[in-house]
Amino acid sequence: MNMKNRRIAHLDMDAFYASVELLRYPELRGLPVVIGGRSVHQPIMQQNGTCLYAKLCEYSGRGVVTTSTYEARAYGIFSAMGIMQAAKLAPNAILLPADFDAYRHYSQLFKNAVANITPHIEDRGIDEIYIDLSKHPDETTPLALRIKQAVYETTGLSCSAGVAPNKLLAKICSDLEKPNGLTILTHADIPHRIWPLPVHKINGIGPKTQAKLANLGIHKIGELANTEPGLLQLHFGQRYALQLHQAALGNDDRMVVTSSEPKSISRETTFERDLHAHQDREKLSAIFTGLCTHIAEDLHHKGYVGRTIGIKLRYENFQTVTRDQTLCTPTADVVTIRKAAGNCLRRVPLEQKLRLLGVRASNLSRADELMEESHLFQEELFL
Repeated sequence: MNMKNRRIAHLDMDAFYASVELLRYPELRGLPVVIGGRSVHQPIMQQNGTCLYAKLCEYSGRGVVTTSTYEARAYGIFSAMGIMQAAKLAPNAILLPADFDAYRHYSQLFKNAVANITPHIEDRGIDEIYIDLSKHPDETTPLALRIKQAVYETTGLSCSAGVAPNKLLAKICSDLEKPNGLTILTHADIPHRIWPLPVHKINGIGPKTQAKLANLGIHKIGELANTEPGLLQLHFGQRYALQLHQAALGNDDRMVVTSSEPKSISRETTFERDLHAHQDREKLSAIFTGLCTHIAEDLHHKGYVGRTIGIKLRYENFQTVTRDQTLCTPTADVVTIRKAAGNCLRRVPLEQKLRLLGVRASNLSRADELMEESHLFQEELFL
């Protein structure tokens, strides 16, 4: 297929976590709401039938914002911001704890709704997907509107979509008319629709690259597109310079990948206060076991087993260390995972206080594909 004839859609749910919470608490619509509190911030049902909500000004700790409503974003509150910092911007904003079970439920609902219309979907996370519409017989606009309507009817939630000749442009477009937007772009539209945008709109250009480009006088995507490749190579190296220039021109030949194998499955948590391995041994042990349990559950749910178990520690001085152990037999058993992770833990110094703890399973295999070889695994167990 001619790459210019492709129709790739990027569908992004609008303020997904917050929107799911508003389904549960519709009285909060139109208010600044921040998701990211702890279980103690769960709304309290009062005798008169109304809920008593926690506010940002009541929060104390080192948690970060998971997401926020558009009303909270108007105050400058965005994901990954410290909740204490957010409280300075909007002290009376509502604070709700995250409910990832609910988010995963609605994620599956919206993806199933899209799959009923077109199956060529690349899952990019809990709240976004790419869709290859190239071979679908319907015209682009009515098809995109049909998909958006199906998502709304299934979930009660809105989404924004961008349709373009490739994934790079589709992702940019899905963000242009949020919330509940639809942007359709062709190659001919790039000079007047894409080039006036700031360079950070290109997925993958982060603050450091943006700052380096700004030092070169490059602020807009169009300016990047019209920059001599040789100049970019001096500052970014040949390979990355080529990627930057091609992205600015709107070129991207990546395909929509409808199936992929995860490289690893991990769980980690940042503590509200730094914990000491000896003084807080009981609490750390419970957290550690909980992380291992979640890893085992995730492996079972996704149908994988892992052969390498690892840990991640971040000390109070922000130094991060990792250790791992490769097993003779792939596993999804929580006891085996806990034992291997514990062996890894014994190989790191624990004099400093800890601010983060994580567990990871990697070197994954499909559990069903290994069933036929289970007798080999049994033999290894008794070596």
